[in-house]
Parts: sequence; C-alpha cells; structure tokens
Amino acid sequence: MAAYSSLLPSFHSFSSPPFSSPFSSSPNRKSISFPSKFLSPTPHPNPPILSFPQHHHRNYAFTPNGNSCCSSSSNNTTTNPSYIRKLLSFSFPLASPLVLCASIALSFSLLLADVDPASAFVVTTPRKLQTDELATVRLFQENTPSVVYITNLAVRQDAFTLDVLEVPQGSGSGFVWDREGHIVTNYHVIRGASDLRVTLADQTTCDAKVVGFDQDKDVAVLRVDASKEKLRPIPIGVSADLLVGQKVYAIGNPFGLDHTLTTGVISGLRREISSAATGRPIQDVIQTDAAINPGNSGGPLLDSSGNLIGINTAIYSPSGASSGVGFSIPVDTVGGIVDQLVRFGKVTRPILGIKFAPDQSVEQLGVSGVLVLDAPANGPAGKAGLQPTKRDSYGRLILGDIITSVNGKKVTNGSDLYRILDQCEVGDTVTIEVLRGDHKEKIPVILEPKPEVS
Repeated sequence: MAAYSSLLPSFHSFSSPPFSSPFSSSPNRKSISFPSKFLSPTPHPNPPILSFPQHHHRNYAFTPNGNSCCSSSSNNTTTNPSYIRKLLSFSFPLASPLVLCASIALSFSLLLADVDPASAFVVTTPRKLQTDELATVRLFQENTPSVVYITNLAVRQDAFTLDVLEVPQGSGSGFVWDREGHIVTNYHVIRGASDLRVTLADQTTCDAKVVGFDQDKDVAVLRVDASKEKLRPIPIGVSADLLVGQKVYAIGNPFGLDHTLTTGVISGLRREISSAATGRPIQDVIQTDAAINPGNSGGPLLDSSGNLIGINTAIYSPSGASSGVGFSIPVDTVGGIVDQLVRFGKVTRPILGIKFAPDQSVEQLGVSGVLVLDAPANGPAGKAGLQPTKRDSYGRLILGDIITSVNGKKVTNGSDLYRILDQCEVGDTVTIEVLRGDHKEKIPVILEPKPEVS
C-alpha cells in the first residue's frame, strides 16, 4: 500500500497551487487565482446548495479589472465576482468529503485485491529471447521428459544393531529408449547395486530390473514397469557424421540436481578411453567441453536438433569435477549393444581367452606386442596352443608368446588387440602371429563368445 498511500495527501492537502477558473476560455481574458483561504474546509453555518442561474448556458468571464461581462444578461447578482467566489467556497466543503471517501474506497479496494503496489503502475513487456535461446529452451523442454534419475542402492549391515539396511551408494542419469520401459545408462552407474530405483520426469519412482549390461563398453539396460503415457523415448540420431565445433547439449543429474542442462561443442572425435570395469578400450568416443560432472554419467548428449548422439560417460579431471574435457560413447556403438541386450540379455562378443601383461612391462623388455600371461586350456587360445608365461623348476621366469599381429594387422599393445577383435564375429578363425623365444610362428585360433558374467 506504500504506492497507493502516497496519493492520499494530494487529496487531503488544502494548500494546493493556485486554482484556475474553468470559466476562463478566451486568450484575452485573465483567469482568476484563488488564495488558499478560499479552499478552507471550514463549513459554512448554512451552506447553500450549489446551483447555477436560470440561464446556465451562458459563459461567464472576468475582465482584467475584475468586472464581469456577460453576453446576454446584466444581472449584477449572478455575474458579480464576489458572488462566484462565495459560491465556490461553499462548494468545496461538500466536495472534500467526497474526495476523501473516494480515496479511502480506492485504498481498501486495492488492499482487498492483494495487488503488488509496484506492479500496479508498471507495465511489464514479455521477455524477448534470441532465436538460438528459443531453440535451446525448446530442446530442453522437449527432451527433459526422456531423461531419468537413477539411484543405486546397496545392502549394508549396521555395526551396532546388526540390522540390514538398504542405503544409496550412488546415483546417475539415464534415458528412455522405448515405450516398453527400457532405460539406457552406464554400467558403472549400476555396478554393485542390490536394488535400483528410477525417477521419471514427473517425479514418479519405479523399481528397475537389470535387463543386461556390457562391461567392456560401459553400457547397461534397465526396465521399469510404468505406463506408456509416462515414457517418452528419446529421438535417436547418428554419430558417424559429427564434426568438431558443432553444438551439443548434455542433460543429466549432476550432484543429484535433477534435469540440469549444460551446453558446449564437440571438441574432438575418435578419442579412446578405457572401460571403468574391465579396462577394455572404447573407440570412437566423442570429446566435448559441455560440463559433465558426477551424476551426469548415463545421461544423453544431444545435437542441436535434439537427437541422441552419445552417452555421457567420463571426464578427464584430476579433481573429479568438470575440467572442460568430457567423453561420450557414440550412439552408433550404443545402438548395436542395446539391441543385443534387449533381445538376448547379453552382448555376444568374441574373445581370445587370454590374460596379457600391462603394456609398460612389455616395453621394459624392449619388445613390441602383447605378452600372454595366461591361456586357459579350455579357452580359444589354449586350445590353439598359445604358450603362457610360467616359471621353471628353479623359479626362473619363462616368457610366454608375444602376439605381434592378428590377420596381418600389427599389434603393439592391448588396445590394438581389442580393436581388431571388435571387428570380428564369434566363430571367425583368425591367424595370430606370435614371437616364441627367438622365432615367430603363425597360429590359427577360432574365436569363441565371452562367457556370461552375473
């Protein structure tokens, strides 16, 4: 009421500026200014009723010397200036209470209406956004319903009461893949969970079941039992034709802050990172400077059209927070994995069935290739006759075979070996060239599927 109450003194002030007579209409005629004493609210003992002469249509004016002039009447009573002054002085005591009542009524009406005093006299214009801002807002509004919040629950036993409790041990993001309830996320988001809960965009919480996962590519598929009306699949794009410099958008739940949007550009392509679970390399990874923090894992990376181009997976940061270098698994890689997980519950990927030494150990030996540490007899490499590293009867270390090429493609480290195997299928026969002692041998190996992991 501060803005409105400031109006009341103007209604109640009786020391107003000089009053100009409304009867003065001619430029040659001088208007009369009434002193403040004529505006005094003191009531007249017998105030007359305000009335006009019979010829109320006549126009009255006053000459500079104070004499009245009338176009058609010479009535001295009605045209006398002193008479008009008295008439006006009698009318103001009647008009003042009316103005006071009107101002009080206006104040009460504004108070009951509960209107913001400042906004009553301020006309706000609609917020104007630039074209790129409108596109970003529209992209966020259209894709937010497809992003979910995933809580990883683990069973813990209280040290004092020995009660078994289910407590959150981590959280991450995910997105709706189809209307059948399939949710795609990273494997490291659900790793070690006893139970999983998914929170949809409308804050509905559902228990989720694991359909399948691929540790090597850090991809997992969950399923929730929710109505199809609440599930909005995210549009699937293509990552093969991406260019460095194009805009990207990441939606996720960093630090538990649900549905957070960050923007950036593609700062690199065809990067390679290692799986957090197995250490197996993930090729053709997208690098972006869009802020990716703990909790963003498993969330979508979108292009400017709102299509999925990757899954936000990892960041390069000594502190663990965003440093402007984030990595996303390309959607072309994710699509094939998700299809296999949905259909079969697992990914059929060929393996050699060996364990090999770290790359640094091989470099210290002054050789290039992959040193075989173990080759189980029931595995593909063991069946083909590859020799593992072992010790003789005196405890001396005898190096195993060193793989130098596969199907004629040079192998210098473990990443090269994995990259070649990713291009093969289960049941393929590959020719492996190994360095055994001081000579090389070529050994054919039939690739077998990777055993299931519970």
